[in-house]
Amino acid sequence: MVELMVQQTTEAPIAAYVCLLKGCSRRNALAEGKQVHALIIQSLLDSNIFLANTLLHMYSKCGSVLDAHKVFSNMPQHNVYSWTAIISAYADTGQGEEAINLFQQMQETGLAPDKVVFVVVLKACARLAALEQGKRLHSDIIKRGFQSDVIVGNTLVDMYAKCGCTEDARELFNNMSERDVVSWTAMIAGYAQNGLGKEALALYEQMKQEGVQPSNVTFVLLLKACASLGALKQGKQLHSDIIKKGFQSNVIVGSSLVDMYAKCGCTEDARELFNSMSERDVVSWTVMIAGYAQNGLGKEALALYEQMKQEGVQPNNVTFVLLLKACASLGTLEQGKQLHSDIIKKGFQSNVIVGSSLVDMYSKCGCTEDARELFNNMSKRDVVSWNAMIAGYAHNELGKEALALYERMKQEDVRPDNVTFVLLLKACARLAALEQGKQLHSDLIKGGFQSNVIVGSSLVDMYAKCGCTQDARELFNNMSDRDVVSWNAMIAGYAQNGLGKEALALYEQMKQEGVQPDNVTFVLLLKACASLEVLEQGKRLHSDIIKRGFQLDVIVGNTLVDMYAKCGCTEDARELFNNMTERDVVSWNAMIAGYAQNGLGKEALALYEQMKQEGVQPDNVTCVLLLKACACLAALEQGKQIHADIIKRGFQSDVIVGSTLVDMYAKCGCTEDARELFNNMSERNVVSWTAMIAGYAQNGLGKEALALFEQMQREGTKPNEVTYICVLSACAQSRLVDEGRYVFYSMCKNHGVTPTMEHYACMVDLLGRAGCLVDAELFINKMPIQPGSVVWMSLLGAARNHGNVEIGRRAFDRVMKLEPKNAAPYVLLSNIYAAAGRKDELVKIRNEMKDAGVKNMPGCSWIEVDNQVHAFVVGDATHPQSKEILAELDRLVGLMKEAGYIPELSFVLDDVEDEEKEIALCRHSEKLAIAFGLINTPPGTPIRIKKNIRVCGDCHNATKMISKIVRREIFVMDANRSHHFKDGFCFCGDYW
Repeated sequence: MVELMVQQTTEAPIAAYVCLLKGCSRRNALAEGKQVHALIIQSLLDSNIFLANTLLHMYSKCGSVLDAHKVFSNMPQHNVYSWTAIISAYADTGQGEEAINLFQQMQETGLAPDKVVFVVVLKACARLAALEQGKRLHSDIIKRGFQSDVIVGNTLVDMYAKCGCTEDARELFNNMSERDVVSWTAMIAGYAQNGLGKEALALYEQMKQEGVQPSNVTFVLLLKACASLGALKQGKQLHSDIIKKGFQSNVIVGSSLVDMYAKCGCTEDARELFNSMSERDVVSWTVMIAGYAQNGLGKEALALYEQMKQEGVQPNNVTFVLLLKACASLGTLEQGKQLHSDIIKKGFQSNVIVGSSLVDMYSKCGCTEDARELFNNMSKRDVVSWNAMIAGYAHNELGKEALALYERMKQEDVRPDNVTFVLLLKACARLAALEQGKQLHSDLIKGGFQSNVIVGSSLVDMYAKCGCTQDARELFNNMSDRDVVSWNAMIAGYAQNGLGKEALALYEQMKQEGVQPDNVTFVLLLKACASLEVLEQGKRLHSDIIKRGFQLDVIVGNTLVDMYAKCGCTEDARELFNNMTERDVVSWNAMIAGYAQNGLGKEALALYEQMKQEGVQPDNVTCVLLLKACACLAALEQGKQIHADIIKRGFQSDVIVGSTLVDMYAKCGCTEDARELFNNMSERNVVSWTAMIAGYAQNGLGKEALALFEQMQREGTKPNEVTYICVLSACAQSRLVDEGRYVFYSMCKNHGVTPTMEHYACMVDLLGRAGCLVDAELFINKMPIQPGSVVWMSLLGAARNHGNVEIGRRAFDRVMKLEPKNAAPYVLLSNIYAAAGRKDELVKIRNEMKDAGVKNMPGCSWIEVDNQVHAFVVGDATHPQSKEILAELDRLVGLMKEAGYIPELSFVLDDVEDEEKEIALCRHSEKLAIAFGLINTPPGTPIRIKKNIRVCGDCHNATKMISKIVRREIFVMDANRSHHFKDGFCFCGDYW
């Protein structure tokens, strides 16, 4: 066909061949071009320099550098055009270094380059960011007098800007003797590409003042600058200018407008613009899809894709990448699979970027096996592909698999990048895999990534999460470049390792160095204040937050509420909560948790009612917090209502919610209901088993607790430290001494659990309750760690129960050295002296307590009636039914005295007459709560009381008698355990 065309032409053969080659260049017709080349060789015209240059140009435009190079090598001579053509061939195909080398060879031949060659080589330098070569070219340009050429000048501006030298570029731009729209656009592009959007927009204003008419490219660049800055106001002004200049119908400008509005968060405006575009191409659709995806509107992005298909627009690889990201963020596996099918149909499956995005989508949807299969079958993989798979494993908490894949990556000689190391360091941090982390540290130093600020920050985070805060700090101190993320990583490291003071000190250094904190910084520091309960520092942080404008940030606001609550300032926390301009479920949870942690369960439950009224949907965390509040108050009816809400909302299968339900029922004395719930749980973990064992322990059901503990081990669940505390407590409560000893020594020798202070305290309690006080004291003296106050308090409690004055006094003295302001030891020793009839010592210890300024915690009891929680304190006369309550108490005391009740006045510490002591005993909070329950509930209804401190002996005896007189079951959950009273007996066996 080509041969026929040559024969039919009336032009001379050379002119005909030139005409054909130019046609091939325009149509990118490489095969036809090669046929023409063959005819030229046959015609013996291949030595013609004009034809050879045209062949060079054709091969260059068709992207066949090798063929171009062959032609160039076979030419008997080269002129400037020949060199320009071959240099362009390499430069246009991204082989900038070879283009620069060829330029140097050209100069060595003595040929003088023209301005076209300079423009081509400058563009190659710009792509490579080869500043030094660019500067040498600039020097040559000046020598040859091309500096005043506007095209050369524009290319120089572009080269300096792309090499990051915007100041040099601007100086060149300012000194140009002639500037056209391309000059202005090059400088605007330089600013925009270097993240200097404000400077780009300012230059546009100058451009307008000088009367230079912008082009469509100018507007595209400026809109990108607005998008990156989120500068909606300037974007709208540009939109107005675009309409005035008549560029609104340009499809590229229209697409850039859609992109700008979407990136500024105005997806509705972006969609309106998109809909009104007279012409739309795949880029327009892709930009709108990207706008939805970037604004968290994945469903809308996927819906737009369906419309795109209906309108017959063919998606490109970028479209699919964006849609796969939308599926990944939504976790919509089925739509992701449909996209995968479309990708195969459209032939994009071999595209490495699309393949990597598919791996990412399957991973984020939890299908790591499918992701790995895809990864393994990819015909081409780059570092992004490996990173996607590593990220997939890390995202699904499969850190070991991520690290194993890295080893394979090294075996295949794939060079990791900074993203690879960041992902792997995070995996090590989650696994606390210090040795692998150190190996990665060594690898990244070899790879030259140690100076990368993101990698450095991830290293700090990894060492800190592995508990090596000193190593983390040394790394942090030696970082050549630190940003706010680096400071946050170190602050987080301190906070997570219980070093809140160091975290706060680092913040002071951060301020001194002029580093601006962000919302994450403040969240971390507020958590440190909360854990330390340092209110004053928390208040100073609050002040800094307001100064820096973060008070409206919902996450910061939530953490402020949490900090004030954890510092005991629930009123301040509530005021903050009420004044929040935006509240999410976490905000409500923070406030509910604040109330619950401060013993204000009643307020927590009231806030939940408000939450429901305001239409805020609770999550599983809300339910857990509320159940804990119900457990603290023994508010069984409200606990049951929350249980019903949990079922309605589908949270019943959540293992944490299920475990907390078990705990709530057990703490309300309903161990059978708790066990039924436990048995029906679809999933159980160590927390679930421990909750049920703790429930048995609290209710004095030691044998049941031990049986469940054995079942737990048979079913393959490994007990943790807390489980052993609960089992030992159950043995202590039920005086199962031999069983408790076996559990303790088995825990140490057979299961490798190192005993904590709480475990030792349980063993002392176990021996003490059984009357083995000498053994208990001997056990303490042989402890391998220094005994804490909790251990000595266990011994002191046992001494009170068994009336051992000498051991009680020794235990008291030890507690006083550790906690001199604790009132409980004074109360227990006073009870010991009173029971032993040692009035002098009793008076002395009471005086010591007064002189030390120690105040006893007032007893408080709660009872739930008709879904309302009522609180009573000792001597309370504030309740609306006080008269009726006191009348009922007087009636009960009369009946009890007839049955032989004698008030135990030793439990009143005040130095007053016996009559006043008897009145005080009758006004104890649990007695008031019981009386209230009796007059407000139907006969035969069980009464459930929650008390914040241990039930005194008199109240315990009185409650036994009341249960028999009124023929009711009474449950009293005190600080030590649950008491179940029935027919004049307590299931604790009078030992608690």
